[in-house]
Amino acid sequence: MHYDVLIVGSGLTGLTVALNTVDSKSVGIVTKRSTEYGASSWAQGGVAAAIDSEDTVEAHLNDTITVGSGLTDPIVAKQIIDSGPAAIDWLINNGVSFTKQPSTGNTYHLNQEGGHSHRRVIHSKDATGKAIQESLIKKIQNKSNIRILDNHIAIDIITADKLGIEPNRALGVYVLDTLTKRVTTIGADNIVLATGGAAKVYTYTTNPDTSTGDGIAMGWRAGCSVVNMEFIQFHPTCLFHPKATSFLISEAVRGEGGVLRLPTGERFMDKHDKRAELAPRDVVARAIDYEMKKRGIQCVYLDITHKSESFLKTHFPTILEKCRTLGINISKDPIPVVPAAHYTCGGIKANAYGQTEIKGLYAAGETAYSGLHGANRLASNSLLECVVVGKNVASRINIERKSHEIELPEWDDSRVIDADEAIVITHNWQELRKFMWDYVGIVRTDKRLGRALNRILLLKEEIREYYSQFHVTPDLLELRNLVQTSELIVKSASIRQESRGLHFSLNYPNKGKQSLPTILKPEYQ
Repeated sequence: MHYDVLIVGSGLTGLTVALNTVDSKSVGIVTKRSTEYGASSWAQGGVAAAIDSEDTVEAHLNDTITVGSGLTDPIVAKQIIDSGPAAIDWLINNGVSFTKQPSTGNTYHLNQEGGHSHRRVIHSKDATGKAIQESLIKKIQNKSNIRILDNHIAIDIITADKLGIEPNRALGVYVLDTLTKRVTTIGADNIVLATGGAAKVYTYTTNPDTSTGDGIAMGWRAGCSVVNMEFIQFHPTCLFHPKATSFLISEAVRGEGGVLRLPTGERFMDKHDKRAELAPRDVVARAIDYEMKKRGIQCVYLDITHKSESFLKTHFPTILEKCRTLGINISKDPIPVVPAAHYTCGGIKANAYGQTEIKGLYAAGETAYSGLHGANRLASNSLLECVVVGKNVASRINIERKSHEIELPEWDDSRVIDADEAIVITHNWQELRKFMWDYVGIVRTDKRLGRALNRILLLKEEIREYYSQFHVTPDLLELRNLVQTSELIVKSASIRQESRGLHFSLNYPNKGKQSLPTILKPEYQ
């Protein structure tokens, strides 16, 4: 197989690139399960953009830079935020039905979330990502030049450098068909990494099982630099219930006046920050973590009971129904919540057009570090980045000429056998997620980071031996990527000797006077 454009990942970024690529180019989309499954579909809040008459692009940019805690690239942020209104128009023109004001019926309802100075989050009730994905998938299905490869997982990128060819560029990808268990070599003139983040390295996460850092790990192994991997955003409010381990309670609930309380009913956020429940996510997550550890409690409670059931049904129908199935009536009962890993602010080094250090290789969305988020992401800027940078990527690919097709080597598994003890993968997966949560979570120390790195290096060697002896499986590939991404997170966190944004260290509790992005280059490998 050979495509003009091969997109690894089928979330909002990948679909945006595909839909904006000219019809004359062939496009392949590799997705681990299906286009409907992934972090984009799980996004509840919405898309941030200055579309209200009382709001401005400048205010949105200032909020983004403030929350980014001194590490946001102002040029990149301005380019993306300037493009916000056009991105919303593009989504609407592609059939996305956003929620309108009940009183007027012809203007859009906008939420206000933590860190925002205005209401500027356009949404589709409390299931915005799902609404966007469904609309764009319908458009994709009508495009004859786009082929979706369901149940395929990318293994590694084939580069000219690895084949001893000059000059270096991305040439293709080895891909495992998870149904037939066969590995296929797919050539491509342009490869786009859009696999999302790596929150599954932690025990508690709001992300789906597919968020295993695949694109970040593949880009790193191909020779790309990574930036700011220490900045993992923990969402303050994940539903705490044994039957709902990854269900997010949207930030918009606090935007509509939801109050965080201790089991005693006492409110506590006003003691941690003057913005209380509307403080940025890192502040709220640390406050909850502090109260839980101080008091030895398993969770805190988010109280939205001052709102009527009819209001909740209109604005938060998904949350209302999910909680109802678990015996929680959120119009009368506070919601038990805990912080959980939510978003990877760092990633493969790329510019606002998705271009990496390797020609023909692009990275965008949560997989990439564009400079927009800095040390912390402003709520609902992620879907905005997906659309704007996705369109930018396509604009670059559209002007690329077809490169020379090089015959790529087939996958060689002649010297490996089927695994005899797959339980090893399960045990290693569980161990990794547990010690990453304990040692590299919301609050860190040098000793904890050292312990984590020692265990990661042992796991990495075990996985290398396993990988070289047995046929690849989806679980093995995901574990391999998770361990690699965990190593990048820990090494980046060890370099940053200060507390800034999402990285908080008890050894260095103060913010440094001046700070630069943390860059790991391929020679670290």
